[in-house]
Amino acid sequence: MPREAGPDFIEALARGLDVVRCFRPGRPVMTLSEVATATGLARPTVRRILLTLEELGYVRAVGERGFALTPRVLELGMSYVNALSLWDVARPHMQSLVAKTGESTSLSQLDGSDIVYVARVAVPKIVTLAVTIGTRFPAPATSMGKVLLAALTPDELTKLLGEPSRSGITPRWQPPRDELDAALREVRTKGWALADQDLAPGVRSVATGVRNGDGRVVAALNVTVHAAETTVEHLLDHHLPLLLRTAADISHDWSLLDSVPIVT
Repeated sequence: MPREAGPDFIEALARGLDVVRCFRPGRPVMTLSEVATATGLARPTVRRILLTLEELGYVRAVGERGFALTPRVLELGMSYVNALSLWDVARPHMQSLVAKTGESTSLSQLDGSDIVYVARVAVPKIVTLAVTIGTRFPAPATSMGKVLLAALTPDELTKLLGEPSRSGITPRWQPPRDELDAALREVRTKGWALADQDLAPGVRSVATGVRNGDGRVVAALNVTVHAAETTVEHLLDHHLPLLLRTAADISHDWSLLDSVPIVT
């Protein structure tokens, strides 16, 4: 739509932000035509913007004609989290999980070969993992990363693992592809993943997937403990059942959110 702006206004940038903002709750995947309708921009313009955003890593192609935002949009601010209402849906469940376990919990999603934290409820500890919203870690070395990687197709996994990590971290566990594939098969069978000091000494966690209304794993939820304080047995026997219940509750609420019509 026409805008009234000063001589320094960059219309191309504004149009790109219009495209990012048109992805709203209930519409995480949109076609080129839907984006053009939502923004009022011409299809050729929308196509160039989407391809540019895809090249930069802010948008990914979905299926034959769809597009969706990626967690890299978090680098521009909190618009990605707000667009999917991740925090609003997950927060009360995560707070309840923390109250029951006495340990921190986080939500993450994939961005290339890394996981990116998109929500977190932390417990103050003398020894803790320095994590904030937007923190990234190499996916294979984390419990949440294993869950998210296990949900990919073989081709998707190969393409993703071909991207170098942008976390700046060298994890303790750097498995060859066959070892990672075996670990991911186990995750698919169990429905959850354990990382026992794979990322760094003292960091132990268990994670499971959070699903949307279509049943797809779209995020991972974890409980993180310090190895000196919590054994693997206690993590799996006590914390894991609570984690699985919490993830199911978040998935249920997310499914309800997906089903709510968007009123304009």
